[in-house]
Amino acid sequence: MRSLVKATVALTFIWAATASAAGVDKDKFRVCADPLHPPYSTKDGNGFENKIAELFAKKLGQTVEYKWFSQRIGFIRNTLKAKLPDSDLYSCDVVMGVPAGYEVALTTVPYYHSTYLLLIAKGRGWDDITKAEQLGKLSLQRQEKLRFAMFDRGPGTAWLQKMGLLDQGIPYQTMTGDDQNNIAMRIEKDLQTGKIDMVVLWGVMAGHVLSQSPENSYTVIPMTSRPGMKFDFSIAMAVRYGDKERQLILNKLIEENESAIRNIMESNHILLLSIPEPKLREDDDD
Repeated sequence: MRSLVKATVALTFIWAATASAAGVDKDKFRVCADPLHPPYSTKDGNGFENKIAELFAKKLGQTVEYKWFSQRIGFIRNTLKAKLPDSDLYSCDVVMGVPAGYEVALTTVPYYHSTYLLLIAKGRGWDDITKAEQLGKLSLQRQEKLRFAMFDRGPGTAWLQKMGLLDQGIPYQTMTGDDQNNIAMRIEKDLQTGKIDMVVLWGVMAGHVLSQSPENSYTVIPMTSRPGMKFDFSIAMAVRYGDKERQLILNKLIEENESAIRNIMESNHILLLSIPEPKLREDDDD
């Protein structure tokens, strides 16, 4: 316990010194986020990224402040990299979820790892499907009855193509511009109404669908990566390039709060896998 207290005090000291030198408001944990993106973030603070931000802010003796902007092309440019008018401050300082190694920003160590899931609504004639590969081996008559959500990009669509099932796909846009529903909300509603019966969905968004439905409403099949088709990914946080002090602080917070982060995410029905060890580059020391 003493070591944790010392570490937290040290983090707060580093943060305060860094903030003072950079002219940053040291009392704020300033987050770039989408106001309608469950289960990630919501304006009412119910997303898991909201809760992790609150946890980190509390550890640093700060309060969370948001720059709200819809998750779409240009998100980083309009949030993390956007300066406030007549100021040296930026609109926000931390993006709570990006792919590890994201090229447009400086990323932390990963704080979770998940995979895409195949969700199949039960009671619609597909309860015999227990493995994803079975769908590619169905009779033509059964295949023609498939109602499968298909996105404009992502490994799910590539997998459908490999299975020869593109003709059974019902197209969806990853970024819809809908100010009432994000894609997880839309998929959940369309599964409930029967517009679609199944979908290959990122584990986090699949968690939202599962959390909105009675238990055992879906067959849940984790998708397994293979050469040329990757389904599992590590997710980190992002800061601006050059903001190494903040990156260090976030890395320490992620390490020290691993259990609390896992509890927050699992309460959102998110499937978590072990975070792989980072691969050594050829120029790394042995």
